Amino acid sequence: MSDAAVRAQALERLHESLRACTRCDLCEERTQVVVGAGDPDAKLMFVGEAPGANEDRTGMPFVGQAGTLLESLLKGIGLTRDQVFITNVLKCRPPGNRDPAASEVEACQRFLADQVLLIQPRLVCTLGNFATKLISGRPDGISTVHGTVQQVRFGGVDIALFPVFHPAAALYQRSLLGTLQQDFAQIPALIGAAPGWVAQPVAAMPPSDHAQMGVV
Repeated sequence: MSDAAVRAQALERLHESLRACTRCDLCEERTQVVVGAGDPDAKLMFVGEAPGANEDRTGMPFVGQAGTLLESLLKGIGLTRDQVFITNVLKCRPPGNRDPAASEVEACQRFLADQVLLIQPRLVCTLGNFATKLISGRPDGISTVHGTVQQVRFGGVDIALFPVFHPAAALYQRSLLGTLQQDFAQIPALIGAAPGWVAQPVAAMPPSDHAQMGVV
């Protein structure tokens, strides 16, 4: 059996254990656990914050409007959902889509680290402020670090981290769509390059666009 097949089986066992998780109080109100979906041997992994109502209902990550936009951004660089792996920091929906509590993050982040370890992506793309700050271990906001590769260590695993704005942000602030497209345009080279690659800078955005950016 190939290494990829062994890792895929281990990932499925992890996901089976997650579906019965009771490590925090979110288990009491969830409809189902949203473990993640996609290629278990993906070169590219996306990490958002937490499931929303649609995700809690379907058990799939990013299936609402933000998911549709994410699929469009992937299509723009020649990829599909099936070729990447998509998950969230939290695997259960916080009531009312409130911000994750520290205890919930503590209970869940070990599972995210295990997913990264088993999938072994070349690039982990964080969507928005919350996932970016957690995985980078730094306080820098997404407006500052988006579109720039960071070499970080998360859960004992060395990863290449590539933060971008959350697609939901562009649904409310359309000026961010161009920024997302620019950042996504870097991804093919980043996941296809040999070890030791250096990310190419993105062309500077007009000052007016920078002024409109919010921290999402």
